[in-house]
Amino acid sequence: MRLLFVEDDPRIAEPTLGALREAGYAVTWAQTGPDGLEQGMLGDFPLMILDVMLPGMDGFELARELRGNGVESSILFLTARGEVADRVEGLDLGGDAYMVKPFAVPELLANLRALSRRERGQALPRVTFGAGRGSIDTVARTVTWDSQEAATTAREYALLEALALTPERWFTREELLDRVWGPEFDGESRIVDVYVRYLRRKLAPEAINSERGRGYRVQK
Repeated sequence: MRLLFVEDDPRIAEPTLGALREAGYAVTWAQTGPDGLEQGMLGDFPLMILDVMLPGMDGFELARELRGNGVESSILFLTARGEVADRVEGLDLGGDAYMVKPFAVPELLANLRALSRRERGQALPRVTFGAGRGSIDTVARTVTWDSQEAATTAREYALLEALALTPERWFTREELLDRVWGPEFDGESRIVDVYVRYLRRKLAPEAINSERGRGYRVQK
């Protein structure tokens, strides 16, 4: 799932970015309010983490602008300001959750999982593919094939979920890099091929189709 993280303090942002990406989120990092507004308006982010004390535009104003422009992403405010009035203001502006610094990364990830379930509306907790042989549980983030659970890493799961949620669509390497590794990833696009091979070994070669010039998609 794509996520926008707006935080100006690298001491907080850098370890948090690592944890988010390890958990399978495709994260875009912005360091000012105006940059966060630009990214939020341009990108398709189901989830956003907004610091409140930001240069150029605070997180509350940023949320107000986003909501005023029709952006419906789930918003988690992250801030050192923990007074009740601040929490109420953030939630009244359209925020969905509020965490006070310092925070524990496992708690942050648990909040994001809860927001992800809400974002999906629990409409598709389990998605099947591979002519019914495979399925993913989007809540537990687990994968099964031929009724056996497959031990996938967070990155493998994120790649498979991106494919399985829209099984009719072909994805190019670049699209999968953007969705799974994030737009800031500067490695080789062939890393997608490597992870597809990992998944095929754990599931079956036919689980993911490939076609030159079109890319990848799951077997429907």
